[in-house]
Amino acid sequence: MAKITNVVKRTGAVVPFRKERIANAIYRAAVAVGGRDRSVADRLADQVVEALEEQAAPGYTPTVEEIQDVVEKVLIENGHARTAKAYILYRDERARHRRERALRSAQSFENIPWRKIWEVLDWAVAHDLHTVGRLNARIARGEFPQIVRETDRAYAEDITTAAEMVQERRDVVRIVIIAGPSSSGKTTTTVKLSHLLKKAGLNLIPLTVDHYFFDLELHPRDEFGDYDFETPQALDLALINEHLVRLVAGEEVRIPFYDFKAGKRYDDHTPMHIGPNDLILIDSLHGLFPPMTEGVADEQKFKLYIEPLLQMKGEDGKYVRWTDLRLMRRMLRDAAYRAYDPQRTLEHWHYVRSSELRNIIPHIGETDYIVNSGLPYELPIMRARLFDDFTKWAEQYRDDPLHEDAFTRAVRVQRLLQGVTPVEDDSIIPPDSLLREFIGGSCYEY
Repeated sequence: MAKITNVVKRTGAVVPFRKERIANAIYRAAVAVGGRDRSVADRLADQVVEALEEQAAPGYTPTVEEIQDVVEKVLIENGHARTAKAYILYRDERARHRRERALRSAQSFENIPWRKIWEVLDWAVAHDLHTVGRLNARIARGEFPQIVRETDRAYAEDITTAAEMVQERRDVVRIVIIAGPSSSGKTTTTVKLSHLLKKAGLNLIPLTVDHYFFDLELHPRDEFGDYDFETPQALDLALINEHLVRLVAGEEVRIPFYDFKAGKRYDDHTPMHIGPNDLILIDSLHGLFPPMTEGVADEQKFKLYIEPLLQMKGEDGKYVRWTDLRLMRRMLRDAAYRAYDPQRTLEHWHYVRSSELRNIIPHIGETDYIVNSGLPYELPIMRARLFDDFTKWAEQYRDDPLHEDAFTRAVRVQRLLQGVTPVEDDSIIPPDSLLREFIGGSCYEY
């Protein structure tokens, strides 16, 4: 029986073979269909390794695809048909996304309606902020304060429109969902929307879905020990849905409490009910994920999606990627509020992006309104704070096949920021700015 020591990735890179990666992939598929027994995943991974080694000639190095074929076979032979289906679907999705990336010659607008994109681009052109070069020119003319004011005014108008739409449906809406990918600005948007609705006599009562996380020991993790909190299956979706149905019906529920330090959830902890002028607020990455609210009628839900839809081209003629903006935001927020090193944020980002593509972006078309949280003035601030780090990471990961994703992102962001005029002094940015959610100094409590 030949012992397998390496594996060939799709890029052709040869990396060490680790059984833990197989076990983690099986466990992720099991979690997607409700299974949470890690020991079963470990046992099945042992069978996969045994099967691979039985058919391998001495010195043979299998490809990722060959290993995945064996995983599917072992799952089916052991009676785990639902897990096998989830694994196959995920594998097919990843293949489709790779094909789409290969064919893409310009930025994909990721299900955002073209009308919204056109509005944002039209605004950028009208304010001479549609390229990094034009942004730099305005900064050189001393217009950075005007850029901040113009941008914040447009963002405020978006939130005002959303508030007016909720008020128009106040007789039927019982839940307001504010969804969007990581670091899109959901928290600040929620605060501002709450203030506007309160003036109209409506109260947003938050249902904090983070308290519905499963215990930490039940979360998938990778071979580096990094837990994946980004998937909606990390939450007890059935319990959230049950509580929402009961709350809308006028019942009182006792929501759980999640101790993040201990990684434990305590059920039946905090009583909650809503009054006639109260709207349940769900501020969550996965607020649009159907199983979370499937028991509540669609007309009783107002769905708002937020994304930094910046329409600005870099020096290379390509549009700035929204995911890169959010990555930089999260780095600063994690470092400021969570004592989380920015490099760890970079290495974890592939989980964030993978979950977005699977569980958030496909549901954008179901929203009632989209808020643009893109801030042209954040690039000069990010340039001053993160450029040196991205330059370092681009070099550090250059020959590291285990961190290809981190290398690709680091190089891309470093090249983008290199062309931006830095702004060191952020004092002109007001305390109620969305950017303050990430750089600190906000007048809001988060």
